[in-house]
Amino acid sequence: MGRFHAHADGTVHEHDHGDEDHEHAGHAHDAEGRDVGDHSGYTTGGLRVEVLEHILGENDRTAAANRADFASHGVRVVNVMSSPGAGKTALLVELAHRLEGRARIGVVEGDIETALDADRLAAAGVPVALVNTSAGFGGECHLDATMVRSALERLPLDDLDLVLIENVGNLVCPAEFDVGEDARLMVFSPTEGEEKPLKYPVMFRSADLVAVNKVDLLPHLDVDLARFEANLEGVHPGAAMLLTSAKTGEGVDELADWLLALLPAS
Repeated sequence: MGRFHAHADGTVHEHDHGDEDHEHAGHAHDAEGRDVGDHSGYTTGGLRVEVLEHILGENDRTAAANRADFASHGVRVVNVMSSPGAGKTALLVELAHRLEGRARIGVVEGDIETALDADRLAAAGVPVALVNTSAGFGGECHLDATMVRSALERLPLDDLDLVLIENVGNLVCPAEFDVGEDARLMVFSPTEGEEKPLKYPVMFRSADLVAVNKVDLLPHLDVDLARFEANLEGVHPGAAMLLTSAKTGEGVDELADWLLALLPAS
């Protein structure tokens, strides 16, 4: 993708930064794309909106295609989001054990690097399609619809009832991209502090269920869970919330039931 520029005189263009140094409209770039000239008239405001519209429009079309493919296989899909270290993988492993014999699940595993989490889930007997965003996607901090689509042919969709998409750990970007899911589960760790819904409202607002995980740590933390719940209510009135612990098993059966309720009645 080329780099977009807008200038104070209204000039708008895109070009690749690769092979040659070049100049235009009063400034220059070197072969690595570094600006080496005067950019005092440089502005990105209006053009940034245009670029985002293009990216999200294309993402939304691919998400619709993903959703249609999942539906054609009778598969329900949940986008699982959180910050890094909130315990998504441990929770998914526990869910895999509890759903065994009740629903056939597969996982799209999103990580910037490594197969560490994918290996943990595969060891639990779950079909896993790993998407490393550093490999071909530029090290993105989220999964978008195209990335999820790249994983579909590596999952046995005809043999699944439910696909869990473990998104890259990040409290901001994953919530901005529709990937073709039917529902969104946000996993929150109380170690992050009760103010997080106020600071990162988009993800909390987009979640169909917020699982407050690692509740076994609450006696050891200086965190006000009632204040967290009030902050969550402030950005997402009526938000569904569940207390869970992958370590003790608290709330995991209830979370499994929530996932099963998403499946079509047999």
